Amino acid sequence: MSQKYIEVSGKTIEDAVAEALKTLNMDRDSVSVEILEKPKSGFLGIGAVPAKIRVSYEYSRADKTRDFLEELFKKMNVEAKIDIAEEEEGRLKVTLSGDEMGLVIGRRGENLDALQYITNLSVNKNEDERVRVSIDTENYREKREESLERLAKRVADKVAKYGRSVSLEPMPPSERRIIHACLQDYKGVTTFSTGSEPQRRVIVAPADAKGKKEKETKK
Repeated sequence: MSQKYIEVSGKTIEDAVAEALKTLNMDRDSVSVEILEKPKSGFLGIGAVPAKIRVSYEYSRADKTRDFLEELFKKMNVEAKIDIAEEEEGRLKVTLSGDEMGLVIGRRGENLDALQYITNLSVNKNEDERVRVSIDTENYREKREESLERLAKRVADKVAKYGRSVSLEPMPPSERRIIHACLQDYKGVTTFSTGSEPQRRVIVAPADAKGKKEKETKK
């Protein structure tokens, strides 16, 4: 949580406060007001000086996240409703909704992953303590996780039955972790990753295949 402020002028102090609250879209109890200069009416309007105030307010990491996403979507000409919830200390869950969420998700979630990545970079820039921001829309991540788990078990059954390794398509780290976690206790198979990003992929192999592969690598 950090402090931010804006300075506003108005004919009267009340006018300046009202303008500041309108600009910030906040209520009076959420801000602190410091009078920098009192208004002066002057003589017959000549030499009049407006009131000048400084309005301070708390600027949370959730506020920073919302501002970043709103500005980004504005540049993308995408209308999206942004809901942000603090799941626990150090974690923010962002849920997006709107008519163009297919574009936000992209092919196999590539756009959504990229959006989450750059949002985390922006929100944590120049901050002492890091917060983890997760972004989802249309419950995509849960659906994708379920789909990957079904794929993993289907492939594992084939590997265990025929004793042949299967190479899955390239996946981002988050999806590879789902495959590894799903099959870590699966009888008769093992998993490991191979290749370089962004073409790194999971290999589902017979249980002794990883050991053989490591021995061959050492030769």
